[in-house]
Amino acid sequence: MCRMFSLPFSILIINSIFLPVVSFSTLITFDVDGTLVSSSPGWERGAHGRSFVHAVDTILGDRDDESSMVASKQTIPELLEKHEFHGSTDGLILLRLARKLLGPSFDSNAASAKVDDMMSEMFNFVSKCGDEEIAQGIAPLPGVLDTLDKLALEYTTGGADYGNTVACGLVTGNVEGIARRKMQALGIHGTNAFTPLSKPQGGRVWDGVEDIRFLGGFGSDSFSACIDNPERNYLDRGEQIAICVQRCLALSKENQASSTQHTALDKVIHVGDAPADILAAKSYVDHPAKPPGLCVSVVGVATGSYSVEELMDLCGERVPGVWEPVVLGQGQGVGDEQVFLRACGLI
Repeated sequence: MCRMFSLPFSILIINSIFLPVVSFSTLITFDVDGTLVSSSPGWERGAHGRSFVHAVDTILGDRDDESSMVASKQTIPELLEKHEFHGSTDGLILLRLARKLLGPSFDSNAASAKVDDMMSEMFNFVSKCGDEEIAQGIAPLPGVLDTLDKLALEYTTGGADYGNTVACGLVTGNVEGIARRKMQALGIHGTNAFTPLSKPQGGRVWDGVEDIRFLGGFGSDSFSACIDNPERNYLDRGEQIAICVQRCLALSKENQASSTQHTALDKVIHVGDAPADILAAKSYVDHPAKPPGLCVSVVGVATGSYSVEELMDLCGERVPGVWEPVVLGQGQGVGDEQVFLRACGLI
């Protein structure tokens, strides 16, 4: 039977001392690769790409076994099939790599119990790398920084002209500390579009990036051990949407007593380029933790590896106020400012 793991540093309750008194009516969650960031040949030799095999080899590998050291020099595309890593969370990728590297000695339960340690080792590896190495093979998609600047200026907590305030964050399979470093290295965090958070209660400290904490649901929050079930690629991401929504609600709830603004979260919009993004948002419609009356939307962007038709086929029937999918035209995405903001209902 498939098991879900909530890692010990998963965070659902947050103090918001850095935020002005504000509540949110709309939450926009962004996928990273193919949505905000483009990947080119060489990404697998960047810091994040190399951290997977390093972590598996360090935590699970036999240090006296030369074959382990040889394997650690290989990259993800050399070790796994595309469907085993593309659109997957870091936890699933780690377990699939562990099975590949350890072969017959692979023990699913033992490896799952070490995912926390492997994610820590991934972060330690990436945190020792400079911005250039972290950004190797990846870059913000054209126009993305400008759109995020616009969101920060006019729609999120810094914007004065938008009555129903928008919260923005990431929903990504990345380890949280690694996601922060990537956003920092690529200049995305510098747009100030992501809703900032204070130090969470009982949460994990990611040394070196505590000053750039922001809203999101991450691969280090929870993961499943279902490495042979392809549906987990999107169901795990659906759990991350649920986590991000709960965090956003916690921020709003803390401010209700002193705020005269709108206090109900009306809509969550997930933005992504892959089938896993569409299906994750769709799965959240029936998630047991979804607040009653919360409308779920997805904005599919064909700026990654998938076509408009592939994304549209997965959306299913629109149900106003419940499930409101939008797929942008071929090549259109977050960087197409007016098209994107209109798809989110902001203009």
